[in-house]
Amino acid sequence: MVSSFGLLLRRLRQAAKLTIEELSHASGVSVRAISDMERGTSRGPQQRTVEALAGALRLDDEQRVTLSEAARAGRPRPMGPPPGACELPRGVGDFTGRAEELRLLRHLAEQAGTGEAAVVAAVSGTAGVGKTALAVHAAGQLAESFPDGRYYVDLRGMDSVPLNPAAVLSRLLKALGVPEQRIPGDEEERAGHYRALLRDRRCLIVLDNAAHEAQVRPLLPADGSGMTIVTSRKVLAGLEGVHQVPLANLSAEESVRLLGAIVGAQRAAADPGGVDQVAKLCGNLPLALRIAGNRLLTRPGWTVGQLAARLSDEERRVESLSAGDLSVAAAFALSYRQLSLPARVSFRRLALVTAPDFGVPLAAILAETGLDEAEDALEELVDLSLLQSPYAGRYHFHNLVRLFARARLAEEEPIALQRQARRRMDDWLLEVATVAGRWFEPDYGASPPEWRSLVTFGSQQEAGDWLRVEGTAWLEALHSAARRGEHATVVEVADSMYWFSDRWMHAPHWHEVFTLGAEAAAALGDPVRQARLLNQVAWAHLVPRDDPETALSYTAQAIDLAARNAATAQLASAHHIAGGALRRLGRLDEAIAAETRAAEIFKANGDVDTYSQCLGALGTCLRDAGHYGRALERYLQLWALLDDDRSGIRPDVAAFTRPIALARIGECLGLLGDRSEAITKLTEAIGLMEQARLPVQQARSLETLAGLLAEEDRTDESRDAYARAAEVYQTIGHAEASARCRDLAAAVP
Repeated sequence: MVSSFGLLLRRLRQAAKLTIEELSHASGVSVRAISDMERGTSRGPQQRTVEALAGALRLDDEQRVTLSEAARAGRPRPMGPPPGACELPRGVGDFTGRAEELRLLRHLAEQAGTGEAAVVAAVSGTAGVGKTALAVHAAGQLAESFPDGRYYVDLRGMDSVPLNPAAVLSRLLKALGVPEQRIPGDEEERAGHYRALLRDRRCLIVLDNAAHEAQVRPLLPADGSGMTIVTSRKVLAGLEGVHQVPLANLSAEESVRLLGAIVGAQRAAADPGGVDQVAKLCGNLPLALRIAGNRLLTRPGWTVGQLAARLSDEERRVESLSAGDLSVAAAFALSYRQLSLPARVSFRRLALVTAPDFGVPLAAILAETGLDEAEDALEELVDLSLLQSPYAGRYHFHNLVRLFARARLAEEEPIALQRQARRRMDDWLLEVATVAGRWFEPDYGASPPEWRSLVTFGSQQEAGDWLRVEGTAWLEALHSAARRGEHATVVEVADSMYWFSDRWMHAPHWHEVFTLGAEAAAALGDPVRQARLLNQVAWAHLVPRDDPETALSYTAQAIDLAARNAATAQLASAHHIAGGALRRLGRLDEAIAAETRAAEIFKANGDVDTYSQCLGALGTCLRDAGHYGRALERYLQLWALLDDDRSGIRPDVAAFTRPIALARIGECLGLLGDRSEAITKLTEAIGLMEQARLPVQQARSLETLAGLLAEEDRTDESRDAYARAAEVYQTIGHAEASARCRDLAAAVP
């Protein structure tokens, strides 16, 4: 059993007959840090610290291994925040300079407090100049000015495909509390909903790394008492009414202060000329200064002058990494040479990752190591400022460092090894994605007991979180597999997402996933799976993309394929999806016919679960067409099916459908004039919805109930129902509906 690190360190120090002060002097680790370790306040120091202590204690190989294992055991490995949290990244404790810019941002925050108009500040400057650091530092200082929250999104403006505004709005709406199923599919509607939410909140939004004005414009609120800080390498001159905050390099004095803060005042004072020279060679660029300072910090035997000489000898290697007269790549190369061999391998191969960030398991796959070794390498890269870790367990490159890593990969590893590493990464991502997706499928569920991987899932929640967090990575791997002609793999992955896609319906990539799957199924000559995946393409256009016309074009293809190949289940699904598209287009007679046909086929096939959903959809089409009596018949038919213990409906489907069906019965009764019975049914349904945690349906039913109560002159009850509806709408982030219900409550006589 591994002993706690603190107890083990104390025993080893006492055995060496060293005081804490003597061990500090010998190892270069501070007295306070050693004291914290021995008292258990710091339970898992990083490997460099452990090595320094082991050297000072003159430990043998076995003792070194034992000490390293104890340190590793004490390190937490949290999962990170849930997807969509939009949390601010960590700020830097030694932030230096930018006094004028911070004063301006504080002044703008005070202006925002007047509520006259939303305030927007656009911070611009060259790569590595500290735009993100300024925005995050300002957000920390302004916390009290924005009590309703501070949110951060990296717009990935320097990527080949920056984040589109619709995807950013979806993230921000979720962070602001809007349930995924309530997020509009249309970008303009999302923007309107976002602006409506911010109108009554004092929020600070940081939009980092913007590509251009068109990416940012839909993300800016029109009014309210909030503030938005945008950062970009470009001057976003096309944005109207924006306060421009251009960011230059640090002054020479500020650069010296930053280096001194990193390496320590005593060491900087010992060689002021060397510090001046290092700052000059770094071009006063904060990113380069930090890397240079960290080299000195982790090499106590170096003088500042020695570092200056090394920087002076560096030749520029990547032209695109130049900044003024100095190549930032020179500082990167110096850092790179200080890495251990495993960290170098990880650094190079992580350049193959196209996703915005990554975790320890993916790094382990690329470097062909275990999780512990991969984490040690990643933390070494963080220590040397070659990687950033915005929150525990996730890592990402600065854009410039990623380019440098790619250059090192191209120069130092044969193309065959690069291809093997990329293939290993793609295969692993697609395998894990398939297993995670199957968690949501009734016939599969939990991972097979024999399955082994660097990640494991104990629940649907964990599987879904992985699919969301690693979404960009496994989607790119799927595209790579499609380009290589691995049709069976592509079909398997796309098929595994069938059930999960309903849980993440507004993800922007479902049409890509299912289109790739349908094309691969066609290449395999499998018309049944092709029809199934074409139906999913149609669903992706109907629900997440709100494009019923395009959805109909895909259901037509699916109907043709399914009919020619006697694939009755896919034929029924195509009619069902077509019915939803036709209803949205107002073609209600055609929608009724499509849903009727779908229900007939599902019933004949014995698929009672989907048959029940078709009955509900058919009732909704009939209701929208004004056929209230016929709609009521369908809802009563659905209710009888749900009430029949022998029907074979899955319990989870029945639990979800029962309160909704009862509410629809109540609505139809009200439309037919039987308000008293309608009120009874709706009241019962609302109670069931609360138990089943269906807030969206509960709010809508409360609003319908309130209207019926008002028509019955039960004014007090009507006001109460409207107030409850407003409360539930507010809880799920539907601000406009909440305001509407409050107004209706006030209007009740």
